[in-house]
Amino acid sequence: MSRNLKNRLRYIRDVRKDSAAQKTGPALRPKGAELNESPWPGWFEAGFMVYKRELTRELPFSLSAPFSEALAILVPDLFRIGRIPLPGELLFFDLETTGLSGGAGTVAFLAAFGRFSPQGKLVITQYLLLDYPGEADFVESVKSEFASPRSPNPIVVSYNGKCFDAQILKTRCLMNGLVPPEFFHVDLLHPARRLWKGQFSDCSQATIEVSALGLDRSGDISGAFAPEIWFSFLRSGENKDLLVICEHNVKDIMGLASLFLGFHEIASEPFESRKKFRFCQEALALSWQAAVKKNAAFLAEKKSYQKQLETGKLLLKNAAHNGCPRAAFTLYKSLAIEAEWRLRDNLLALCYTKSALSIPEITGRFRSELELRLKRLEEKTG
Repeated sequence: MSRNLKNRLRYIRDVRKDSAAQKTGPALRPKGAELNESPWPGWFEAGFMVYKRELTRELPFSLSAPFSEALAILVPDLFRIGRIPLPGELLFFDLETTGLSGGAGTVAFLAAFGRFSPQGKLVITQYLLLDYPGEADFVESVKSEFASPRSPNPIVVSYNGKCFDAQILKTRCLMNGLVPPEFFHVDLLHPARRLWKGQFSDCSQATIEVSALGLDRSGDISGAFAPEIWFSFLRSGENKDLLVICEHNVKDIMGLASLFLGFHEIASEPFESRKKFRFCQEALALSWQAAVKKNAAFLAEKKSYQKQLETGKLLLKNAAHNGCPRAAFTLYKSLAIEAEWRLRDNLLALCYTKSALSIPEITGRFRSELELRLKRLEEKTG
């Protein structure tokens, strides 16, 4: 961004601040003073028209460290980062905005961050924007959390944050003349879809929390009402519903951290955890095998490749035994390839190929490939 444009944006922000201060009068408390009196108990002034608070919450899942290398099998973003993080490196992140479609006109008015304490609790920090003129201070405060002394190089965890929250933050930084923060990003939306798509009515974060993790979100309000509630607050100054949205934001961060720990429990105990988390057995088996093959070098470096490969085979066998057609097809196909090329046993390979072809759900290209394999093996075996 050019220096002239930065200066112009800074001038516009200062004019807005001066104009707003003249209308509303000077702040009643100095920056950093706690707002214990109604209507903002527990909040502090953290900037011009920006409030902040910190909370500590217990989670229903225990925090075990270090995390298993198998966690990356379920959350492939960790493979791209190149290592398994420590709990203290994680930064859970969620925004509430004035719109759900993004774009330059969408403003973030509430941000929440969650960090694991050394005692295994979740420390949540929130920033609340009270009106448009305070956005520059709000965005600066939010940006500071991505390089705070508590987590100078965090691994940010979100739910659909790559497509939405991170893009909103980047846009608002640029609109306020700030350089957007850079960080490693782990998004749990796609891992959740892989395990629970078709299991529940949808794969929204709230649905996964309630239906898969067993969390209680009774009395919560949908985040879809957040824009309307903030605009209503701007018109009336009544903050009752806005504080409800703040609590919803807290629950989102708690649910996000719980989901991450849930993934770790599934990765550590993929057979024992199925009943507890109600994930799709076939989806876990297929994604496990694909991730192990794709990231063999990473797992070999951690000396866990062979272990995770055997786990993947057992998951496929269990799913096939329970009548999952895609898992059975994948299992028989892999066994046929192994028998033909590693064991040099064409009769055994022929047997596995026929078993795969006996699955009626396998059609199209996959069946054509199997038929070609069958023909070749029959010629080899006479």
